[in-house]
Amino acid sequence: MSLPVSWLAGFLALANAVAFLAQWSDKRRAQRRQWRIPERTLLLLGLPLAAPGMLGGMFLLRHKTRKPGFLALAALVTLTNVALAAVALWAWRRELLILT
Repeated sequence: MSLPVSWLAGFLALANAVAFLAQWSDKRRAQRRQWRIPERTLLLLGLPLAAPGMLGGMFLLRHKTRKPGFLALAALVTLTNVALAAVALWAWRRELLILT
């Protein structure tokens, strides 16, 4: 499978930006006592290799960092991201994934 590096970089940048902005939006909605983004959605947005954006939003904005259950699931999302990255690296080294 051949994939342009620019597409991969663009996807990763967009996915991380969306995950970060979702954390920001939910924090803002919480402060205004408005309808909130479900925790499940916030976590799922971190799955497509967007854990850095999700974690950045959590810790830079101090959002959902006092909830042990959410932190545990965020750690699981991060581990899943590491596993996905490892599989992608394995596929690239075996030339199953070709970056052009």
